[in-house]
Amino acid sequence: MKVTVVGAGNVGATCADVLAYREIANEVVLLDIKEGVAEGKALDIWQKSPINLYDTRTVGSTNDYAKTAGSDVVVITSGLPRKPGMSRDDLIETNAGIVKQVTENVVKHSPDAIIIVVSNPLDVMTYQAHITSKFPRTKVMGMAGILDTARYRAFLAEELNVSPKDIQAVLMGGHGDTMVPLPRYTTVGGIPVTELIEEDKLNAIIERTKVGGGELVKLMGTSAWYAPGSAAAQMVEAIVRDQKRVFPVCIKLEGEYGIDGVYLGVPVILGKNGVEKVIELDLNEEEMKLLETSRDHVKEVMEVLDSKVK
Repeated sequence: MKVTVVGAGNVGATCADVLAYREIANEVVLLDIKEGVAEGKALDIWQKSPINLYDTRTVGSTNDYAKTAGSDVVVITSGLPRKPGMSRDDLIETNAGIVKQVTENVVKHSPDAIIIVVSNPLDVMTYQAHITSKFPRTKVMGMAGILDTARYRAFLAEELNVSPKDIQAVLMGGHGDTMVPLPRYTTVGGIPVTELIEEDKLNAIIERTKVGGGELVKLMGTSAWYAPGSAAAQMVEAIVRDQKRVFPVCIKLEGEYGIDGVYLGVPVILGKNGVEKVIELDLNEEEMKLLETSRDHVKEVMEVLDSKVK
């Protein structure tokens, strides 16, 4: 198995490192436009293989997509990171152009690949990659839900003083302030979370989750990378190992939840064919209203992209 990570910044390098360390693929190619960066980070990851005991070969490339040829999965992390005071929407024009160019090269050299998009703003960058690649929607998806859910679960574990391993949760909708956490589908060791935490504390955690990325930008001056990189690697693992994992991922909806033509995070089964099934939850009226609000926001941003990038 061969996996390519395009973009050797913090997120891409973290993703490549996790893929190598967990031996998810035989070869991981790290590609970047900056001379020597991908080669250096790939070499660094390879040089710790005797220490951490893994066999995955890591190869770096400065914009030479020939080295990525025949990749089974391609993770796109390319684009400008978000700076303090900058919304995800501010990144649209620049990052859409980058994602478009990257996707064209991916299709040229790995026509059978499954594409995972991590670039921001996530939902519309998934849209850009999908329309550029012309791949089936099941083979082009965005990583957001796993990251958002991880933040939600981490905050809950901290508040409840329990292991995050025992917390299961689902989030839906767009990646950002309009995401839709679903407390009704959140459990701790099988126990509904609403039986373990007061409503006001749960609501505070939900609000913190919605701005989780922004919180880290304020602290560090740039976007997060450990959790996003690990989340993308987890998606790659589910595909490469055909694990049939149930994850929330961003995909083009085609009638599910009464929504058509908009890219939103929804729970799916992820396996060797990419998105093997979109799971439709029985949302109540309040949850559906939140999802529709998220849909409207993402649709607006998609229209901005349409007006800026052809």
